[in-house]
Amino acid sequence: MNFLLKLFTWWDGATIGTSLWSARNGEHVGTDAQGNKYYRSKNVKEGQQERRWVIYEGSNDASRVPSEWHGWLHHSYDELPESHLAPPKIWEVDYTPNATGTAKRYLPAGALERGGKRAAATGDYEAWTPDA
Repeated sequence: MNFLLKLFTWWDGATIGTSLWSARNGEHVGTDAQGNKYYRSKNVKEGQQERRWVIYEGSNDASRVPSEWHGWLHHSYDELPESHLAPPKIWEVDYTPNATGTAKRYLPAGALERGGKRAAATGDYEAWTPDA
């Protein structure tokens, strides 16, 4: 079943064609903590910018690219992120996926899914009227 997913779907990782193309035309330069693999083009013609891309481990979600690799992908710097990363801080948390559209999404107190009841107004707001 996994083979069929790789053969026909693009939203759950790279297709077989993309993987083969990456292996043939790209140079693997690194892997992040989530398993995403980063590539750059092997052959760069004179005057052209090097092409860089990512093959996601799992679903294709751009929010899964860490900031240091995002900067490398967008040519903010040429060195690989491992060469100039600061040590992680004790207060840094692990990545959590974007929960928009899932059951774990954020729902504020007045959301219809939570009953639609908002906190009562405190009286510090005075509505504008054109006559005033």
